[in-house]
This record gives sequence, C-alpha cells and structure tokens, in this order.
Amino acid sequence: MSQLLVTGGTGTLGRVIVDEFAATSQPVRVLSRRPRTNDTSGADWVVGDLRSGLGVDDSVAGIDTIIHCASGRGDAVSAKNLVRAAAASNCSHVVFISIVGVDEIPIGYYRSKRAAERVIENSGLPYTILRTTQFHNLVTRALISLARLPVMPVPAGTSFQPVDVREVAARLIELASAAPGGRVAEMGGPEILRTEDLARTYLDVRGRRRLIAPLSLPGRGFAGFRRGANLTPEHAVGTKGFRQFLTDTFPSS
Repeated sequence: MSQLLVTGGTGTLGRVIVDEFAATSQPVRVLSRRPRTNDTSGADWVVGDLRSGLGVDDSVAGIDTIIHCASGRGDAVSAKNLVRAAAASNCSHVVFISIVGVDEIPIGYYRSKRAAERVIENSGLPYTILRTTQFHNLVTRALISLARLPVMPVPAGTSFQPVDVREVAARLIELASAAPGGRVAEMGGPEILRTEDLARTYLDVRGRRRLIAPLSLPGRGFAGFRRGANLTPEHAVGTKGFRQFLTDTFPSS
C-alpha cells in the first residue's frame, strides 16, 4: 500500500482528507507544526515546519505520495522545502491544491499560490496540480463577517462559484491514487452566483435582514474578479449548491 503524507492536515481541506483516510483505515502521515493529543483518526502525526524546513525530512522519509494542502504566508518557500525533501526521499508523486485564477488575479495570496505551483512544476518530481474555485466555507466566513454591519457591503460586479470541500477532498484522494497528471482539469462548484445573491441567500437561510450595498472596489485584483477570472464554468463538476451547504451548516436557522 502506498505511503501517504498530508500537509496542512489541520486545515479546512486537510482535516477532511485525514478523516476520509481514517474512515477507510488507510494509513496516513500528517505533517503538523504542533504535536497532536487526543487524536482519534489513527494518523501518524509528525511535527515539522515547512517554512523553516525543520522536521520536513523526517516527515517525508519513506513516503510515496504527498497531498500538499498546507497554505499561508511563504507558500513558495514551503513548497521548496517540501520538494527538496521529497526528491531526497525518492517520493513518486506530489499532489498540490491550488486556486482557479492564480495566474490572472494579481493579489498577494494568489501570487504566492502561483509561485508554489512553479516550484512544484520545476522540481523534477512527478506531480498533479488541481485548481478549484473557493470553498463554501470561505465564502460563508466572509459573509458572516460582512453581515455584522448594519449595511452589508459586497464587491459589485463580481460572482463566485463555491465548491464543497468534501468533494474537493474526494477528488484529491482520487488524484493521489492515480498516476501523476500534471495540471489537471479545474474543479468548480455547480453554480455561479453574483455576490449580492450569495449575500441574500446567506441572510435568508440565517433569517436575518440587512441592506446589501454593492461597492465598486478599485485595484487590479478586484478587476480580475469582475472579469470572472476566478470562475470555471466549463468545469462546474461540484454537486452541492451554496444554499444546501448553508442549510446543512446552520440547520436551526
């Protein structure tokens, strides 16, 4: 059986992947910056820091396939440390999660993701890169924050295509079990919704009232969102819609 490592195993996506492996009793190693206590997943938790490189060699030793979900400041540096260790241990497959539009929307986080993609592409290692649209969870967190105000501001002229994190996790596990595919087809949610409609749906499910105020925001980043560079309508393969996600998340609302 292939030996697997998941980075970012405590994050939104990584947690789901680790739980899926636990449900099938498949052994998995998880790289974490902090030791885990009272964990019931059955995973092998290894302490390490991708940004500094501390503990990364030990975490990758004996690993065949890496699902790289860790993300944050310094993504390219983390990717360099990971692929260096992976190459030294003869890892045969690196699977990386990225974002639709990282090469078209000039904001810091997207630039960092694209830089990490390049590191993996140029590493000489067999790899698979999956770009997806925003998770339902991320869109919801933004709406929760905006709804705290009496008037709910949203960026005008923008739309999103949220996708369910469990569906993305299942796709990554499928890709990790297959041969390296390079940059594979993108993955988007089942529907493209204007930001105002996302806000209205959130308020409706939560039983709240707010005046929604679309604001035209400056900058090349927001211009990219207005162009729809964050969307992939030809790859709307997700099945769970945004309202269903909200209903499942807030059942008592």
